Amino acid sequence: MTSQSGPDPILLTLFANRFMSIAEAMGRSLQQTSISTNIKERLDFSCALFARDGDLVANAPFIPIHLGSMSFAVKYQMKLHGNTLKDGDVLMTNSPHAGGSHLPDITVITPVFDAASNEIIFFTASRGHHADIGGILPGSMPPTSVSIFEEGAEIVSLKIVDGGVFDQKGLYEYMVEKPAQYPGSSGCRNIRDVESDLKAQIAANYKGVQLIRAMVDEYGLKTVHEYMYHIRANAENSVRNLLVEVAKRAGSNVLTAVDYLDDGTPIQLRVEINEETRSAVLDFEGTGCEVRGNLNSPISVVHSAVIYCMRAMLDVDIPLNAGCLVPLDVRIPEKSLLSPSRTAAVCGGNVLTSQRIVDVVLKAFHACAASQGCTNNLTFGTGGKNGDGVAVSGWGYYETIAGGSGAGPGWHGTSGVHTHITNTRIGDVEILERRYPVLLRRFGLRPGSGGDGKWRGGDGVIREFEMTHPLQVSILSEASGQKRRTRAPYGVDGGESALMGRNTWIKQRRQEDGDIVADEDQGPRHVNIGGKATVLMGKGDRLLIETPGGGGWGIPSGAGVEDAHGPAEWEARGSLAERAAAL
Repeated sequence: MTSQSGPDPILLTLFANRFMSIAEAMGRSLQQTSISTNIKERLDFSCALFARDGDLVANAPFIPIHLGSMSFAVKYQMKLHGNTLKDGDVLMTNSPHAGGSHLPDITVITPVFDAASNEIIFFTASRGHHADIGGILPGSMPPTSVSIFEEGAEIVSLKIVDGGVFDQKGLYEYMVEKPAQYPGSSGCRNIRDVESDLKAQIAANYKGVQLIRAMVDEYGLKTVHEYMYHIRANAENSVRNLLVEVAKRAGSNVLTAVDYLDDGTPIQLRVEINEETRSAVLDFEGTGCEVRGNLNSPISVVHSAVIYCMRAMLDVDIPLNAGCLVPLDVRIPEKSLLSPSRTAAVCGGNVLTSQRIVDVVLKAFHACAASQGCTNNLTFGTGGKNGDGVAVSGWGYYETIAGGSGAGPGWHGTSGVHTHITNTRIGDVEILERRYPVLLRRFGLRPGSGGDGKWRGGDGVIREFEMTHPLQVSILSEASGQKRRTRAPYGVDGGESALMGRNTWIKQRRQEDGDIVADEDQGPRHVNIGGKATVLMGKGDRLLIETPGGGGWGIPSGAGVEDAHGPAEWEARGSLAERAAAL
């Protein structure tokens, strides 16, 4: 079905959408069969298809930071298991050393075998963020971790299904027993939820296997593989055209940018574009060394950020796939923040440093101002090891909180949105208050937090929780003592920076906590806990989270500039309206 002049354009579009629809069907299956708030309600998961060589073929619009790095996980498992895989096997992994992002993101990989040759023809994979996989704090996103062993269960490879048989004993060993062996750490606090969600991932993968086999039966394996490569080549050519266009627009084939974490660690990038070969070298030389905390970012996450940026800058409707990286030579200095050692803590690198990498790449390409540069990770829960070292059952809750996106040349930033590498929902208030001992006192936009400019940055949000039960509460963010809490999201071309974030503990005064309770001073204390903190909050205590906005673009011109933060016309929402907007 491919002529000498190239692929049939109609079939090319058909197959691109067919591959994406398989990933979408996998995602619907996972959402419907999962039980955790994090996966079922917040949609913190991704599903994708991979070629027999492990390269990303297609995905649905899930979580960008998952999609670019899952290919590393698939290729690692291929190398590890070789030709020993058989039909009915399913692999599970979460180790950053094995292509993972951070430990709560567990990847489930299923090989697709050809019925005739019994050879692997594709892989289906799903990655979900599980709200607790052990470690030193409920939620498995400890802001104080300095070693990966403090962050929960690390699994390089587990054949969770062997020839169609689910390995429940092996799962319990890896998720509960092994993490608890590290001093101060606990095993998974709610293994039943994790096991159920993993089975949902396995089922979602099998849904993809069935749909791939149906497509192969309809068109033949040769045609399916041909158009898979055509789709990849189409993405590659689109990125090559982008590189040439950027070089011409910038008047130079060398682009540079640098940004800093809140602790001052630089992330530096030099892009050198070769207009003849239509390729580029992205060199992160000059980036700071590995840090003692958890802002270290695995190599797979760096590639995820880069492939996301390339796809985001393309003005064509193509699936995000491995072709986007073919024209790029990404160079990462060893022993740096972006290539940490095997035992380095990484839970913040996946959700915070990755945002900063995206900002640096987009800054180098002069694409837009900085977005909030953070995901404002909130965890709370109970359980783990008590003061005597005895394991106590419990649970963990996790959510990321929106902020403002950066403005660009011709558009205002968006207010109250998850930006760049995260694409999850916020925790739904009804579900949150029904399932967990908290009340959501306030949730809305943070007026004026976006940077001013000809095009204004989006505003951050205000989210205030009240605890109705004593809880261990942790915040992992970059905007009030760390990252986007000491360094504001920058504007571009004269645009102003956005406001930084702030996390405030509104603490009720209690004598048992050492507070002085006097008749003339009965009001609660307001304590800035910084960007990274864990606090045992009592009943009635509140946590007020104010997230950063996005930077502005262009010099503010005063009168006549549309107010991005003023009342907007109501716009139709729903599948038909969104489909029309996407065309």
